[in-house]
Amino acid sequence: MFTFQDQFSSATKANFEAQLALIASLTSKAFESVEKLVDLNLTAAKSSLEESAVNARQLLSAKDPQEFIALTSAQAKPNAEKVLAYGRHVAGIAQGAQAEFTRAAEAQIAETGRKVSALVDDVSKNAPAGTENVISMMKSAISNANAGYEQLSKTSKQAMQTMEANVSSATAQFSQAAEKATSRAKK
Repeated sequence: MFTFQDQFSSATKANFEAQLALIASLTSKAFESVEKLVDLNLTAAKSSLEESAVNARQLLSAKDPQEFIALTSAQAKPNAEKVLAYGRHVAGIAQGAQAEFTRAAEAQIAETGRKVSALVDDVSKNAPAGTENVISMMKSAISNANAGYEQLSKTSKQAMQTMEANVSSATAQFSQAAEKATSRAKK
């Protein structure tokens, strides 16, 4: 009986340490992503301020309403393209973070599953007679949990692909709308 307690204690300690390492890794990745977002926002804000000053000077120098409208129209498309580029950068950072989180979680789950299976196999070798049904149920539960995780992982990946496709579609539609508005304003 003491060896089973030692085995479970050792397995629990190893699992706890692995989870702490995973949390540290994910926290580091989250801070990297936040750092990238802050850098992107600072760059975008600085660029926006500089461009706004230039655009305001151009608009104030317009000699008549037609020139003012022409300048406004000329500024609309580049601004829309910059908004789209910013959106793509944010989406890229989010997708990169999500991919890192997924990789880390998949690796952790695979390793934990392997360790639990090894522990169950080891325990089953030393288990007393008559516990075969319990061991079989444990192995079945582990197998079902792994199958459930794999299905959840597939579903999550499909949801991310769908979201990415929707963002791409919305971006394309926004770009087309901005281009149409620009061309109408020029007429």
